[in-house]
Amino acid sequence: MHILLIHQAFVSAHEAGGTRHYELSRHIARKGHKVTIIASTVSYLTGRVLPSARGRWLAREHVDGIEVYRTWAYPALHRSFSSRIINFLSFMLSSFLGCLLVKNVDVVWGTSPPIFQGLSAWLAGRLKGVPYLFEVRDLWPDFAIEMGILRNRLLIRISRAVEQFLYRCSDGILVNGSGFIGHLLDCGVPDKKIELVPNGVEMSMFRPSDEGKEIRRDLGIENRFVVLYAGAHGPANDLGTLLLAAKRLEEYRDVVFVLVGDGMDRPNLIRQAEHLGLSNVHFIHAQPKARIPAFLASSDVCVAILKPIPMFGTGYPNKVLDYMASGRPTVLAIDGVIRGVIETAEGGTFVRPGDPEALADAVLAYYRDPELRRRHGRNARTYVAAHFDRGQQAQKLIAIFQSLRKRERRRTNPSTA
Repeated sequence: MHILLIHQAFVSAHEAGGTRHYELSRHIARKGHKVTIIASTVSYLTGRVLPSARGRWLAREHVDGIEVYRTWAYPALHRSFSSRIINFLSFMLSSFLGCLLVKNVDVVWGTSPPIFQGLSAWLAGRLKGVPYLFEVRDLWPDFAIEMGILRNRLLIRISRAVEQFLYRCSDGILVNGSGFIGHLLDCGVPDKKIELVPNGVEMSMFRPSDEGKEIRRDLGIENRFVVLYAGAHGPANDLGTLLLAAKRLEEYRDVVFVLVGDGMDRPNLIRQAEHLGLSNVHFIHAQPKARIPAFLASSDVCVAILKPIPMFGTGYPNKVLDYMASGRPTVLAIDGVIRGVIETAEGGTFVRPGDPEALADAVLAYYRDPELRRRHGRNARTYVAAHFDRGQQAQKLIAIFQSLRKRERRRTNPSTA
């Protein structure tokens, strides 16, 4: 089976960013299937052209058994809202042209956000006469509207029309969070059309016994209590609240906060930390996924945080599952389905989103109680291994692709039914 995935923000373990599709595709390839991915020449994290794609409209590479085509996109992702839209639309066009180079495809897999690449994938599926699976990883445009990013009424109407079109015209819809299902049903999507493959984790990447000594030494934080955040530094991530929590814990000289990642808000966060006079915060640039386990190993407790917007409660953030796999407790400032995971696992502490005092108090509780810290860390790893293993999820995804192929064959050749 040959699967074609269109994913603008695809990254491998050698790059910084979410690796859901890399890990799933690698497992699928190891099962003997072929996976081709069309991605952007522009880093979704930094907005800059990737070194391997400079001066080229198409770059081709092989990554761990996966064939990757990178097609041109307008390289100004984070300058303004309008430049962001131009970036998305340019990739929508170039990715479709890239699809024409890929032959003998059995299934086309499109993922959102950004939603516009879903149109490229739909058109590629129809052109090639194969099933189209549309993956919903965020409820766009609702997310952009709630964040205040999308305000123009015409653009909102167009975006909603695109969303409804893709729901209606796809052969199947894949979601990575159970919280999305209610929205899809409200939009008239039949229940039988929806499949859930949540975010997951490569358990073998993480070893709870590691102590991250090299990272601690490099950062000069040996023998300190390390509170770590690893992920995007964007408007949704509410890291200003984390800095306010760090301010409340300044008197504890051996407590240090480490923020690993990049994003459009990173310069503002650094200025906020300077304005607050924080000496207990370290900002570390985004790291390749292969390096993240070492950073998590250097931590005592990890933080997951998003702005207090209901839409953010619908999914399973990858960072939380990575924290759990590393055997570290999570201070969770996100209310939603991931809260249920943490509380069922007894693998961390939930705090009200947007509340720096509650966040600081939760960190302090782990600081004062090493046994609680160890117990929650053990519980977290045990639970995530049982319920969010990436290899098991890949096997389910293969079954979904195969089911789509069978349905398409019955539709086009009823005599085989």
